[in-house]
Amino acid sequence: MSHKRRFFGTDGIRGKVGEEPITPETVLKLGWAAGRVLGQGSTEHAVILIGKDTRVSGYLLESLLEAGLSAAGVDIRLLGPMPTPAIAYLTRTARARAGIVISASHNPFDDNGIKFFSSEGTKLPDDVEFAIEDMMQQPLATAGPDALGKAWRYEDAGGRYIEFCKSTFPHRLSLEGLKIVVDCANGAAYHIAPLVFSELGAEVVAVANEPDGFNINHECGATFPIFLKKTVLAHKADLGIALDGDGDRVIMVDSRGEIVDGDHLLYIIAMDRKQSGRLHGGVVGTLMSNLGLEHACGRLGVPFKRAAVGDRHVLSMLNEHDWELGGETSGHIICLDRSSTGDGIIAALQVLAAMRGTGKTLADLKSGLEIYPQTMINVRMSRRFDVKESPRVQQALKAVENELADNGRVVLRASGTEPVVRVMVEGRDAVQVERLTRHLADTVKSAAEAAA
Repeated sequence: MSHKRRFFGTDGIRGKVGEEPITPETVLKLGWAAGRVLGQGSTEHAVILIGKDTRVSGYLLESLLEAGLSAAGVDIRLLGPMPTPAIAYLTRTARARAGIVISASHNPFDDNGIKFFSSEGTKLPDDVEFAIEDMMQQPLATAGPDALGKAWRYEDAGGRYIEFCKSTFPHRLSLEGLKIVVDCANGAAYHIAPLVFSELGAEVVAVANEPDGFNINHECGATFPIFLKKTVLAHKADLGIALDGDGDRVIMVDSRGEIVDGDHLLYIIAMDRKQSGRLHGGVVGTLMSNLGLEHACGRLGVPFKRAAVGDRHVLSMLNEHDWELGGETSGHIICLDRSSTGDGIIAALQVLAAMRGTGKTLADLKSGLEIYPQTMINVRMSRRFDVKESPRVQQALKAVENELADNGRVVLRASGTEPVVRVMVEGRDAVQVERLTRHLADTVKSAAEAAA
């Protein structure tokens, strides 16, 4: 079996619709190959769930996956538009063999992607993805007429997930008296998120909740929080909640219109759990998590570790240390005691529970975290350049780190998809951070040019 990936990336398969690998031929073959691999060992027809976000291309990809799975002899339950974490939850509770998500998350509508959840509601292991890729190299052989898979709709999938989300919020608390703006990004949570918060007692102002297949993530949602900020201020709301297109990411805004990103959210949840004795272990961030979060966790007496960028790596480190709480600055927050994957709605509910339990506002809760100034420069070059192999760059890096000492941090990271080196410096002094970032970026650029 070859272990060189052909289709799967760090978060499934993704690309421009109509271009490889998101073409009808490849997606049909993917459905068949996944059915053959995931359906193995079943005495009866295995069942696989399919859910999607609101992109117009979801209709095409859903039908192709359905046909491929049926040809492999696998039964299909169609969920329709549903947040990614909802598909993980329903896969687990329905005792399905796997769940398939059709979504490109926070990307524009003309992208789409396909990712899989195991029967436990977690990402597929690498060896299973490798097996699916290998199966895609085989000729597509249709099961006999008496062995073809059937497809039917999953009844009340949305209602089941809404009740699950509500169950993660303490029964003794209520959201009554809170006015909340909920930005659904015209995505998969448009018919879910407003009901969760309103049924818990909040007055909900729902926005970006009218998807048309083309407006997903367009100037709204977690990747465009300025829209949420303006709406919160216009409605004089207590706070705002913005999800991304597939509902696994959340950014919040307080009553003053200040953005509360993933680092703030992790801090608030960790602080609340630490103070109430409910924090199991420490917190996992990423290489891009602000140093202020690490220092704030230290003041709380909470261990903090950094994983590589990507929720897959955060989850892996959480499992490695048997911890429960982790996430990214972008708003992917994982609470393993509540859900098997990152969930924007559930993360927001944990923050709201902290507010209601302490009687504090969102602005009050985030005030204990000082976000340090951070500057990033993307250094483009004609070809890939390994900064670790350059003595000149390493000498400059060491000098910068020595100057910052314990009051700052440096990240040099090569892009995995393009000839770019990301130079990031953060620290307490904004002027110093800007100067050191430009110096290091200039060094990387000149060293790369000299090596070309």
